[in-house]
Parts: sequence; structure tokens; C-alpha cells
Amino acid sequence: MTTTKAHIPARDADTMPRRETAGLRIAYILKMYPRFSETFIVNEILAHEAAGTSVEIFSLRPPTDGRFHENYAQVQANVTYVPQPSSRVSTFWPFLRAALAEFPTLATLIQTPALESGDLVQAIHIARAVRTQNIGVLHAHFGSIATSVAQLVHKLTDVPFIFTAHAKDIFHESVQAEDLARKLQDAAGVITVSDYNCNYLRTTYQSDLPNLHRIYNGLDLARFPYRAPATRPRHILGVGRLIEKKGFHVLIDACAHLADQGIEFECDIVGSGQMEAELAAQIARLSLHDRVRLLGAAPQGDVIRRLHSTAVFAAPCVVGCDGNRDGLPTVLLEAMALGTPCISTDVTGIPEILHHGETGLQVAQEDAHSLAAALAQLLDDAALRVRLAQNARRTIEADFDIHKNTAAIRALYQQVAEQVQTSATSPSISTTPPTHRRAASPVPANNPAHNQHTIQEVV
Repeated sequence: MTTTKAHIPARDADTMPRRETAGLRIAYILKMYPRFSETFIVNEILAHEAAGTSVEIFSLRPPTDGRFHENYAQVQANVTYVPQPSSRVSTFWPFLRAALAEFPTLATLIQTPALESGDLVQAIHIARAVRTQNIGVLHAHFGSIATSVAQLVHKLTDVPFIFTAHAKDIFHESVQAEDLARKLQDAAGVITVSDYNCNYLRTTYQSDLPNLHRIYNGLDLARFPYRAPATRPRHILGVGRLIEKKGFHVLIDACAHLADQGIEFECDIVGSGQMEAELAAQIARLSLHDRVRLLGAAPQGDVIRRLHSTAVFAAPCVVGCDGNRDGLPTVLLEAMALGTPCISTDVTGIPEILHHGETGLQVAQEDAHSLAAALAQLLDDAALRVRLAQNARRTIEADFDIHKNTAAIRALYQQVAEQVQTSATSPSISTTPPTHRRAASPVPANNPAHNQHTIQEVV
């Protein structure tokens, strides 16, 4: 496996923070690292490292993004790019036979229905590293591929795993309910990023899910200083991937309504994605090329500068035709922290922080007329902008401080590790940690049948 490490100046020993996890080593298992759109993950890792926690990162895919945010350079953790499965049977089967000698549970594991051989091969590579590096807890982000591999590593090594569920991995039509139910069952802990998500998982999977925890994504507030929005230019800003769930098609229609009313404004949309050509055509069709610009992707520092100089941040999120939706957009938190008045919708966890008339303005999904009216209101009313921005900053400080929120994650790591230690030292016929000894798997309320098949050979 290929391992890399960021090169940054070493910190003075006197300034090193107290270790909260008492030498516990954490392995982050991620589908791809680094990834331009996943600033919440690097924020989390940096906060763990600031608290003195040792982190190892395992990336299942090499990065494909052409640019990265500047704070990735601050991460100290080793990054291991896990080898992809060989396409040759002559290589695969000797690899598997050697692994059978190392991991006694593998013989049973390979008979698991729907087991993907590619996931298993990568899990074996990680399992070897977990043993040699004395990893105590596995943490995957998104309940899809990364969690599938973490679950397999757990079954090979007995090292407990937790995972963080976000949005697409919960709501998208491609989510296999039975697979996610098994992951919820097997995980020592499950984190999700909003109360809405918690309620959805408990309702959908007909279980109280005692190991489910709502821990909001957080921000390093020192990087997001508040500035009052009283005298900002009449600029509107949208930031995010150019995909349906972000609702930028609604924002462009709203801008057309503003232009029709003769309202002075400019609108910039920062991001890239599969809808770029479609949105550009919409701008041209509505003759908005002198008012609305698609700027492409930008690093976080540039986004912060733009947010500090815009009167309104618009996040007109919608539930996509495929069920996909935002969990709680990180850039919305960033805008609220920076003092930029925000407009958004009622999608998933957004109403938990954006309270209409208090911390921002809320409009209905797909309602361009209401969005235009809210944009005009904030462009024209400086006092309202300031009041909403002050309240929003207080909310972010209270509930979204990365150091407070990652402390809760580290407490979960410690709890899980201690439960495993207790189980290992207690006389018992079963060697399964108490956290994992549960009744039958939660059954999804909507339980579609899925094709079951055994391990797919790599040929």
C-alpha cells in the first residue's frame, strides 16, 4: 500500500494539547481522500489532531479532484491508498489463501450473500495494517462503500467500527435498505448530522437504534470571523456542486424575477458539477448573462472572502427526483458564522438551525417567486440583515464549534474501546463486544427485495 504524509513544521512540545483519548489510535476509512467537496471530514480530522488524537487515513480510491482546499496541508495523519483488487485470477486466489491463514473468520465471511470481492480485498489490506498499527477504532464516513469496507475489517479483526451517515447514503433511491440495516446493527456507534436524520433512520428502520448519535458537523470558528453585513454590496452568492439537490435552477429563476422588477443585484454561483451546461443555458435563455455568473469551483479561502463581501447567501435546496437531498450543508454553516444573512428551505436538518425571521429566511422548495421576494427583502433591509446575522452567529457558536463536537466523537471512540476491553477481560462464552450483542437486525419499513449473490470473482 502507498502511504504519504503531509510535511508541515512540527509543533513545540509545550504547545501540544492534552490527549483526550489516552493513546487510542483511530483509523479513518474513506472512499476518496482528499475530496474537494468534503471539507467537513478534514475539519473533523484536524480537530482530532489538535486534541492530540492519533489518526490514520485509509483511502479506497485515489483522488481525482484537480485542486484542494488549503487546510488539507495541515493534516498530519499518514494517508494510505489501499490497493485495488487485481484483475488476474492467478493473483487473486493466492492472495485469498494467504489471508485465510491470517484471519480465521474469513472462511465464513466469504460465504456472505452479496459480498463484493473488491471490498473484501481492500478490507484485508486494511485489516493487516490495523493489526500492525494497533488501531483501536475504525471510523468511516458515509454509510456506503467506506462503511462496507469498515464492516468487513471489523469482522476480520474484531476492532469496532463506527460510521457517520450524511445524506445521499441515507436518502438516495440507490440505498439498499437491507444493507444499511445490517450496518446499523453491526456498528458500535452511528453518528448522523441532524435530528431529522436521526428520526428518519429510527422510523425507516423501525428501531430505537440505541447507538445512534446526532453530532453536528462543526467549524473551526477561528477561521470564520464574524463581520456585520450592514454595508455590503448588493451581491447574492450560492456555493455548492452543480447538481439538482442544490436548487440553483430555482435561484436562477428567482434572479429573473428580480431583474423583471428592476431590482439592482449581481449573483455569483461557485461550484462545478453535472448540471453546469444546463444552468448556463438557463442563464442565457433568461438573458441574465450580465447579472448571474457561474464561477466554477473555488478553494475555501476564496469562498470565505466572497461570503464576507456579499449581502445574501442563498441555499435553495430541494429534494431531488432520485430522493437525494442535502443533510445540513457545511457552506450554510460557514455563511452563518461569517455574518452573511442566509435564505434556505425546509430540506432535512436545515430548519434545525435556520429559523425563519430569527437566524435567516426560509422559503418553500422550488418556489422561485418566494425566493425572489426574500432576496429582495434582504438586499433592501440592512437592519434585518444585521439582526439575522447576529442571531445566526450565536447559533453557530452554541452548536457548531468543531472542537466541542469532535470532543463528543472522541468520547464515543473511548466508550467503544472501553466496551471492547471490558468484553475481552470478562469471562464469557461469547467474544462479541456488548455493544454488538443485539436482537435481530432492524427491519426497514420499506423492505424492497434485493438480489442476493455470493462473492464476485475478480477476473
